[in-house]
Amino acid sequence: MSATPLRRLPEFTAGLGLACALACTVAAPAQAGERVPIPSTPDLGKAEARCRPGEQGPALLLTIDGLKDRKGNIKLEIYPSNDEDFLRDDNALIYYGKTFRRVEEAVPQSGPVVICARIPGPGAYSVMVLHDRDGNRKFGLSVDGIGFTANPKLGWSKPKAAATRLDAGAGLTRSTIVMNYRNGLMSVGPIAAH
Repeated sequence: MSATPLRRLPEFTAGLGLACALACTVAAPAQAGERVPIPSTPDLGKAEARCRPGEQGPALLLTIDGLKDRKGNIKLEIYPSNDEDFLRDDNALIYYGKTFRRVEEAVPQSGPVVICARIPGPGAYSVMVLHDRDGNRKFGLSVDGIGFTANPKLGWSKPKAAATRLDAGAGLTRSTIVMNYRNGLMSVGPIAAH
């Protein structure tokens, strides 16, 4: 199985029928075949997500639990918590003036993994986290892990936005995301469940 860029998961999911494959499916733009004039790049949303020293908010302070190991990078993305926009292409969200934030960091070699990401203000958000274990900036189902706010159980389709909803306040909003990894041919779940 070839690896696919993290931001372009639909090509990866074609024909797999696995829980994580469907959970990772990125929603299409509002109209089929729609093109937006902003190109998608790995840097979209990063400047807006960057926390300041002594950050007071509004921001998310997310603890990432259940990592398989301390290899590679963590990529966190924040979306509006509705089914139309959750996991939608970054460039389409930005073009339409909707919330999109991205943070990418190397996995720390020890200690808790806590990521700070600024948000535009109080409200409902959905967050996806990818553990890019081999650091190749591509998602590989057999290698990498995935997690969402509210830690929904991954099934045969991507989680609904409501299942990943995080209500954020004006200050720092804390939450914990538990990572999921492939286990055998047909299941994806937390390591403790293996």
